[in-house]
Parts: sequence; C-alpha cells; structure tokens
Amino acid sequence: MSETEARIQSIFEQVVQRNPGESEFHQAVKEVIDTLGPALRHHPEYADQKIIARICEPERQIIFRVPWQDDRGEVQINRGFRVGFNSALGPYKGGLRFHPSVYLGIIKFLGFEQVFKNAITGMPLGGGKGGSDFDPKGKSDAEVMRFCQSFMTELYRHIGEITDVPAGDIGVGGREIGYLFGQYKRITNRYESGVLTGKSPKWGGALVRREATGYGTVYFAEEMLKARGDSLEGKTCVVSGSGNVAIYAIEKLQMLGAKIVACSDSNGVIYHASGIHLDTVKQLKEIQRRRIRNYTDEHPDAQYIEGGQVWDIPCQIALPCATQNELDAEAARTLVANGCIAVAEGANMPTTPGGVKVFLESNLAYGPGKAANAGGVATSALEMQQNASRDNWTFEHTEQRLHEIMTGIHQDCYETAAEFGSPGNYVIGANIAAFRHVAEAMLAFGVI
Repeated sequence: MSETEARIQSIFEQVVQRNPGESEFHQAVKEVIDTLGPALRHHPEYADQKIIARICEPERQIIFRVPWQDDRGEVQINRGFRVGFNSALGPYKGGLRFHPSVYLGIIKFLGFEQVFKNAITGMPLGGGKGGSDFDPKGKSDAEVMRFCQSFMTELYRHIGEITDVPAGDIGVGGREIGYLFGQYKRITNRYESGVLTGKSPKWGGALVRREATGYGTVYFAEEMLKARGDSLEGKTCVVSGSGNVAIYAIEKLQMLGAKIVACSDSNGVIYHASGIHLDTVKQLKEIQRRRIRNYTDEHPDAQYIEGGQVWDIPCQIALPCATQNELDAEAARTLVANGCIAVAEGANMPTTPGGVKVFLESNLAYGPGKAANAGGVATSALEMQQNASRDNWTFEHTEQRLHEIMTGIHQDCYETAAEFGSPGNYVIGANIAAFRHVAEAMLAFGVI
C-alpha cells in the first residue's frame, strides 16, 4: 500500500469510528475517497491541509423534535434533520426527504453526495440535506400541512437564501414546499422567495424544475452515448421508480426517440412490451396517488410483476431513478448479460459498490448520480437566480440552460477522467472534478 493509499484508508477508518452505525454515509465517503489518490499525488497541498478529512466532517448538524396533531387529535412526534455539509462554494443547497427510513446517516450520505453534485454543476452552491422520518403516504392534506408547519417552525431559524436553501426530495413535492414556504413567510414576515426551491411557477418557482432531474439524467445519458458515436434513438429502455424523476426521465427519453418498456414502484414492476403509456403513469402517480399495479386496469396487455425488478427485463439503456442501493451486483450482471450499453443514475447512489464494480469492469457507459442527476439542483440554482433578479424565464430558455449545464458536466467528467489516466470512467472523472472545485475554495479560505 502506497503512502497516499494508507493516508486515505486512515481517513476512512476515522470517519467510520466517528460516525458509528451510519452505513450509507460510510459507503458514500468510501466511494469518493477511494478515487482521489491521483488528485492527492498531483496536489500534495490537499493532503497537507487535510482537505479530505475536513470535507468528510459536516460544518453543522441540526436535529430537532417535530410534534404535530393528526386528524383524530392525537399528538404525533417525529424527528427533523438538517445537515450543512460544506459551504466553500456557496450557501448549503440540498433537498428535504420525508420518509420513514430517514435517520442521521441517510441525511449525511445525501448531504455528502450533494457537495460534489453541486460543485460539478459549476454553480455557486454548497452542499447540505435535511428531512424527517415522517411518512406523507396515507396522510390527509391537513395532516401534511400541520406537520410541515411544525417542521418549519424550528427549521426557519437555520435557513435563508444566502445561508441554506432547501428543496424537495422523496416525500416532498409541490404541496409540501407550499406549506413549508407559507410557514416561513408567516414566521419571518419576509417574502424571501429564494429560501426554498421547487416552488410552484405560480409563486416564484422555475419552469422545468419539476422535469429537471429526469430530463438532466437523460441528457447525461445522451452525452455518454454521443462520446461513443451512438444515440438514444430507437433504444429500448427501463426506468426504475414512477415518481417525479422517473416520470420525466421517461418523458425525455420518449422525446428523443427511445422506447421505454418498464417502470416500477416499491411493490412491483410494470412491463409493457409495446411501450409504457406515460399519460397513464402520470394519472396514477401525480393525480390519483395510486400504485403502479393499477396501470394494467387501463392497459391489460401490460404485465404487472409483484415484487419484481426492472433490471431483469432486457434493455439497452437502464435508468435507476428510485432510491439508494436498489441495483446490486447480481442485477448489474443481468443488465450487462442482456446487452445493456449505458446506465445513468437518476437517484442518489442507487447502485451498490458491487454493482458499480460490475459496470466499470464491463464496456458499459456508467454515469454516477452525482453527475447524471445533477440537473435538479442545477435548475434549483436557476430558480434562485430568477428569484434574486425578480425575473421570470420561459420554459424553453430554462430547459436550454439545463441542457447546457448537463453537457458541461459531462465534458468536465470526461476530460478529468482522461487527464487522470482513466478515460471513460465517469466515477473517477466526477469525483476528482468535483473535489478539485471544492478543495481549491477551501484552500483559499484557510483553516476554517
């Protein structure tokens, strides 16, 4: 083991020791720092100033109680989180996740990833994340409103458009953002539009924000294929999930001439050999809030596979757009064996380390989430620009800016991978490119 490798291993062991039981955070840290050896050899000052160790320690971690009353009048208690991970490049920026699985380790994993995702966009954004173990599924609008108001009653004191700017994530959509902003406005007596992103375009939100993560993932996949002299036209695709990211990834894939044959939710998979009807998925998920199994009510020629995996369905392009660690080594081997040529991650860390290893050892083009799904936060930054300038951009202009940003992200990853001796390896390219952006700012600011 070289001196650089030993130093990196020591840093990781310290992270595990200081953050016990937070397996997702450990996984995210290891995935990044294992690729940074070449950067440390080229820039010994990063090691001397302990930049990696400092990046792995959040600047602030906030945990708070969220009491609220359900429709029966019973008091419920949840836990709220906000972790500001790194603000070297700008105010903390990252979503809020409302899901029963949320605990500090999940929030730190997401916040750590967000630092690098935000850096690689080239926008002036730091990285953070937040959320709660509250589950909005099955709750009435009134219950969701009361929870959001209680949550913001504590969170408001920690955020602001030049300090920390939350957005949505799993379980936090336009409804929740509206309730959160309403309470923030009520408490602070300020119409500070830029304090939250993902808002409705009717009151300060950016057009394309809803579509941005899914569209951006497809744009990244398109650029990976272009680099290989190929395109999405006519390709057979599968997309995991059927939430916001998956829906708009499917939409953009269809616009670019691809055929999507499968999508999913947490209960099972819909396989429609003739092609998924997106209007039906939107009706089920965005309006009726029903399960994907109900797709077959409208399309009896489709097949619903209870507990199935989209990765078992032969395809050329696969987009994991659901949640972390949904695609393991076995699923990755199945995709490769079935002729998959590209994977672009629409979710955060959806592929396990074993799955990533399979992809990197094959000839498949693999776009990691910190690069491929950065379109959401990039468009959040565009929303912040519009709020700051009191401006209102068209859908076409905002989408063009998104496309330009995703093309730039791909170029940065592609060129950095080649510079450090790993051409075509977007994991190394994304990690080192993003790390350098953050590290240079941290060096400039001194030991803080």
